[in-house]
Amino acid sequence: MAPLIEVTLTEGRSPEKIRAMISALTNAVVETEVAKKPAIRVIVREVPKAHFAAGDETLAERAEKQSAQAEQSATNQPS
Repeated sequence: MAPLIEVTLTEGRSPEKIRAMISALTNAVVETEVAKKPAIRVIVREVPKAHFAAGDETLAERAEKQSAQAEQSATNQPS
């Protein structure tokens, strides 16, 4: 049976980075002698940060919160 590698990531990576990841995953399967290169399938799914959550908080919400905290910390710094 041909291996199928499925990767789900948030959007924002360049096509070059996605392509490099596909090659690295494919090469890892070849190097471990699981399958020959022509048999390996890789599916990459990119989802918006607003559609990807951990701990009941979307990654978009988490980024907004971190940005607000960083902004607040910067304004609280003595001059």
